[in-house]
Amino acid sequence: MAYHNLLFEVTEPIARITLNRPQALNALTQPLWRELGQALDEAEADERVRVVILAGAGRAFCVGYDLNEEFEPPLKTAAQWREVLARDMAVTMKIWELSKPVIAAVQGHCLAAGCELAMACDLTLAADDAQFGEPEVRYGSGPVTLLMPWLIGLKKTKELLYTGESINAHEAERFGMVNRVVPRERLEEEATALARKVALVPPDVMKLTKQPINRTFEIMGLYAALHQHIEVSGILNSADIPEVTEFQRIIAEQGLKAALQWRESRYQ
Repeated sequence: MAYHNLLFEVTEPIARITLNRPQALNALTQPLWRELGQALDEAEADERVRVVILAGAGRAFCVGYDLNEEFEPPLKTAAQWREVLARDMAVTMKIWELSKPVIAAVQGHCLAAGCELAMACDLTLAADDAQFGEPEVRYGSGPVTLLMPWLIGLKKTKELLYTGESINAHEAERFGMVNRVVPRERLEEEATALARKVALVPPDVMKLTKQPINRTFEIMGLYAALHQHIEVSGILNSADIPEVTEFQRIIAEQGLKAALQWRESRYQ
């Protein structure tokens, strides 16, 4: 099918999905979310594909939601927010549920929902300029797909989500968010080499290896925790929070750049 917000190509046995809004640092809009879900379905159905690489065009992997996107009708109630957030989380978790392994190739900013996409992948290679974090907590929002505590543990997750601070690629590797750090100029080459190695495993063996590993976390309550978090996020996003109101006012009057500067200035 034709895609407008991402690139999808198959070079047997690898499917490469590239978020393709480089001018917006691959910020996620609802059309991009839909296309990502469709591309993952296409990769799953293609018998030629044994492994998927998820990448971002340009200087960033993905900075999370596009804060300039306006919903019609506007999202006001907790139920409206829950519907959208649950739908977006379902796309992220398609990566988790795919029978084929997915490798994230991350450069530059990997933030918010973009960080969650990378965490959902089976393996993550990070360029040495990559930055990971959930900065949306600094203006009154929060993660959508709360995978971080399952990957890096309770204490570090709380530190990152209580402060909104980001960590570099080497810190992310040390905490278990990243498998390996590579030079920026070699990221695509290294991701392709890893994908080709992984693709040598017979598909049935790969499927029956990935599923039990993931089931371990599901038995421990992963999905129950994720769905509970969506319930809370719906309430949070519909609440009257002064910082959110001010952030949105600055966006409307001065633009997103000014709003982000205001947000960060409060933490200096």
